[in-house]
Amino acid sequence: MNGDPCLLSATELRSLVAARKISPVEIVSAVLARAEARQGELNCFITLCGDEAMAEARAAERKVMAGEPLGLLHGIPVTVKDIVNTKGVKTTFGAVPYKDNVPNEDAVAVARLRSEGAILIGKTTTPEFGSKCLTDSPLFGRTRNAWSAERSSGGSSGGAAVAVASGIAPLAIATDGGGSTRIPATCNGVVGLKQSNGVVPHSQALDVFGNQTYVTPMTRTVADTALMMQAMAGEDPVDPWSIGVPVADFIDAAVPRGDLRGQRILYCLTPPGRPVSAEVAASFGSSLDLLAGLGAELEEFSGEGFDIEPIWRAINHTVWRTRFAKLAAEHGDELSEAFLKQLALATEVSGIDYQEAMFARTALFRRVQSLLARGHFLAMPTLTRTALPIEQDLFGTIEIDGRHFDSVRPHWFPWTMPFNMTGHPAVSLPSGFGRDGLPIGLQLVGRFRQDAELLRVSALFEASSDLLSRWPE
Repeated sequence: MNGDPCLLSATELRSLVAARKISPVEIVSAVLARAEARQGELNCFITLCGDEAMAEARAAERKVMAGEPLGLLHGIPVTVKDIVNTKGVKTTFGAVPYKDNVPNEDAVAVARLRSEGAILIGKTTTPEFGSKCLTDSPLFGRTRNAWSAERSSGGSSGGAAVAVASGIAPLAIATDGGGSTRIPATCNGVVGLKQSNGVVPHSQALDVFGNQTYVTPMTRTVADTALMMQAMAGEDPVDPWSIGVPVADFIDAAVPRGDLRGQRILYCLTPPGRPVSAEVAASFGSSLDLLAGLGAELEEFSGEGFDIEPIWRAINHTVWRTRFAKLAAEHGDELSEAFLKQLALATEVSGIDYQEAMFARTALFRRVQSLLARGHFLAMPTLTRTALPIEQDLFGTIEIDGRHFDSVRPHWFPWTMPFNMTGHPAVSLPSGFGRDGLPIGLQLVGRFRQDAELLRVSALFEASSDLLSRWPE
């Protein structure tokens, strides 16, 4: 093989390993060297597992040479966000009080990737407990955008997105509780899927019945996302929503063939009253043209009823307060001001407020279901502008086309939170670049548990948009 293995997709590496044209040792050596070279600049890892990864790569190479059966991801490097448990490898949750925490078992998604031969090379950065859309923490500092050192990586899976976008590893396990996969995927120009509720079991959720967080794939290509989904999906008794959910053929679905004739896509630029930058609006228009060119029928829908950040926050922050109030009382001096402020906001939410938010969550699910009875997919911009400045404060103002707005969440990513609450699959795909040279993303939403169909449309869009050849400098 000629060329840099860091610039190949997992799908390509998989074929090369099986054909004995590249060794797992070569792959892992290359990505570890790239990680060490880029870490000082990007700061996307909390822990690198160099010695362990090389030992696994040598074992993987021996299996190849012996002609043994190979797993789906044999010898392929993967990173894991540092709020997802990894057996024997530090999992800090991005928080100083957990800086030495070592789990005694893998999360289900991690165990499944490892059982298919994936090799863990490191744990990627996250704000404390994945609690915001920016990736910084008192434990490790700030993670910088793969395309610009002056911009945020987004969050909370910022380290995962930066590692993928910069060619450090083709596959990353991320998480998404309100957009935490799709936001940094957009900021760094990669693919971020939040799958349907139950398709990938969540083994760390404390309230699994009311859960709105997901353990997700993050990759550069739709085919690689499908590869991860094939390995991660399938029922497990730890997650009741996963029981009885069949595993689709994600890999076949992600092969770009055919067109979108007979498919209706409902679209909306922004919920009423929420801003969007002119260049995001223009990119969205171009994406709609591309979908129409593939044969899709387009129909606009009203964003009325989708401005739901207060509902999401009432549920989410109440969960956080329940989980972390004791930690904050005992270790407040080691936690960030932004994290403590978010816990404080939950003190204003009564039990009645929480239950009313859950009622509103059900109403939102039915609203999305009614839209997806009219159309096969929904389309909207993932974010209202490109990546925020590196020094952005969660509680500061957000600037969009010279105007300043008083709250980051509802003004930057109004479209990601709804689908955490409803459980529908939602993917952010690279769709272009702003004048600042930073990526812009398109979000597509599919019917409940029709994740394979969402990947099919995504693969056609990706093949038509021709953005994969562009890398950060």
